[in-house]
Amino acid sequence: MSMTIDRYELVKRHNPILRDVNPISPLSVGNGEFAFTVDVTGLQTFTEIYDSHTPLCTQSQWGWHSFRSPDNQSFSRDKLKLEKFIVNGREVGYATSAKGQEELFNWLRQNPHRLNLANIGFDFSLLGEKPIDLIDRRSIHQELDLWQGVITSRFCIAGYPVWVKTCCHPELDAVAVKAQSPLIKDKRLKILFRFPYGSPAKNASDWESDDKHDTKIIMASESSRGGSFIDLLRIIDDERIFIRIFFNKGVCLLRQAKHAFALESTLSNDTIEFTCIFSPIPIRREELTFEDTEEASKKHWESFWLEGGAIELAHSQDKRAIELERRIVLSQYLTAIQCAGSMPPQETGLTCNSWYGKFHLEMHYWHAAHFPLWNRARLLEKSLWWYMSIMDKAEDLAASQGYSGARWPKMVAYDGLDSPSPIGPLLIWQQPHPIMYAELCYRAHPDRQTLERYCDLVFKTAEFMVSYAIYDAKNDRYVLGPGLIPAQENHSPHVALNPTFELEYWRFGLKTAGLWRKRLGLPPDPKWEEIISKLSKLPQKDGVYLAHENCPDTFTRFNRDHPSMLCALGMLPGSMVDKNVMAATLDRVLSSWDFDSMWGWDFPVMAMTAARLGQPEKAVDILLMNAPKNTYLPNGHNRQGNRADLPLYLPGNGALLIAVAMMAAGWDGSPHKDAPGFPKNSKWKVLWEKINPLP
Repeated sequence: MSMTIDRYELVKRHNPILRDVNPISPLSVGNGEFAFTVDVTGLQTFTEIYDSHTPLCTQSQWGWHSFRSPDNQSFSRDKLKLEKFIVNGREVGYATSAKGQEELFNWLRQNPHRLNLANIGFDFSLLGEKPIDLIDRRSIHQELDLWQGVITSRFCIAGYPVWVKTCCHPELDAVAVKAQSPLIKDKRLKILFRFPYGSPAKNASDWESDDKHDTKIIMASESSRGGSFIDLLRIIDDERIFIRIFFNKGVCLLRQAKHAFALESTLSNDTIEFTCIFSPIPIRREELTFEDTEEASKKHWESFWLEGGAIELAHSQDKRAIELERRIVLSQYLTAIQCAGSMPPQETGLTCNSWYGKFHLEMHYWHAAHFPLWNRARLLEKSLWWYMSIMDKAEDLAASQGYSGARWPKMVAYDGLDSPSPIGPLLIWQQPHPIMYAELCYRAHPDRQTLERYCDLVFKTAEFMVSYAIYDAKNDRYVLGPGLIPAQENHSPHVALNPTFELEYWRFGLKTAGLWRKRLGLPPDPKWEEIISKLSKLPQKDGVYLAHENCPDTFTRFNRDHPSMLCALGMLPGSMVDKNVMAATLDRVLSSWDFDSMWGWDFPVMAMTAARLGQPEKAVDILLMNAPKNTYLPNGHNRQGNRADLPLYLPGNGALLIAVAMMAAGWDGSPHKDAPGFPKNSKWKVLWEKINPLP
């Protein structure tokens, strides 16, 4: 039902509130380019407690580091030996084997890795040896005000109250903090800035290598409004990081160690205010106070919540509705601060490292494709320039394998170079993604400018897809594989042929690219049209779709990981899908799959399939299924069971937003546009506005 929603009340009732130390569910502030994650003190004080769960990091889109090659070796990608696969009678090389080149293989996987720019926390050392034990747990109250983007933290330590506000500037890589306590006035409480060496580990920090990096004071000055600032230069091998710390009058910043500085009161002042800006280039801004940053944050987040889409479920009688609404609201916040930057995000965003901080391009859809659906297309478009910036590398990758067009890599850093992996280089489901992104953006603003901006991206992507498809003369059809690994990654590349999801996505991508030619006044491409018309049928057996054509035991031996065949009707419109067969496939997945092996985005995928099949009750049941990897923490993050290396999983949050958007606003060809994916009964009252349908 489309009607006016009280946005403020919708958002405010889901403010995360923590009342105890919770190392698996810390809160973050950020802006898509930069994020700062805190413990219950509002800072990054208890790093040792959080490191084994969710580390307290300060990360940015530009903050990367590479180790220098050991023993003066030249670790060049050109020296990597490729494993040969027979594809259509010819050899194609992929960087999939570490055998005999383990050191080079692993170095290329781990470098570049994302940095933890700084650790900023309270120094409680003057209060006792174990400060965590001095905190009165009953006094802890920490709340993230989603409407303002501000975290307020209150607690008592050693009998004294401490009050902290934390926020992030919406346009700068800057965190601002205001802390008040009698302990500050008594000079028993300081704020400590510490800087680590780079590491590919989950916490992105090496605290044991002080001699490998340098921290220099390069300027100290008074600011125009009575405070002061100090400029630091961080030198980490070939990386240079500039830091400017503004702080209020009556406070000084003193070096404590080679890579540590402390803010402390110098007058009878119970307040420390600071703003810390990080940059890869020298910082020119002369003033940025806590008040400036807080005000900018408030304006930004109010605009974010008012201008984007909204779904309200609180008036429903189903007791699960308020939890689903909570997940929806928090997922919007989390993907905005973690996944809306100038490059695709890693799977843990800007919270901590996963896969060394690199991003997985097949996951970019789940991270960010929801933005245009929620009336925030700009937040997806911010990262699309990056694909165009690495177009030459994508074309080189395709050409090196004997293909035309642009082949998009899988696991990459900012440089766009594919990382070696036993699996990653053989995946193909990321290939049509840029066509999907361009189409979603065009639907958000259907004009000539959008077509001209993204047509190269669309056409170069399609050219690769055309050259990748193999003509099977015996059966007069085009096939995909062997020589690939499907989205469900537990299949042999030597066996996998015509995976269901990838076939449907190939057809969708080429048909959409052909539509772009028509919009631009270009004639149809005969080769594209031939492949569309002769693409292999989706493989099935016994009335259900298979993982791929050579996998008759999909639901017995391979019933784990992603049930990706469901994406053919759900994520995609399913132009080749028989709905009766897909309905039976969904039922078979629900009855036979190993749910513990699924990933967070698989649950929204199943819900999207159910919605397109006209089974809204089942769609809601799946979205709220009790499963280890369908868990949403107090901070809103999608937890992946007990995986220590993956404490949060943003593709799950983004996929949830795609699913509920289509369930509310529908999809092309849906029976009606008023919440077709939600049950039509008295238990559900769905209010929504400013949400766009899925293709």
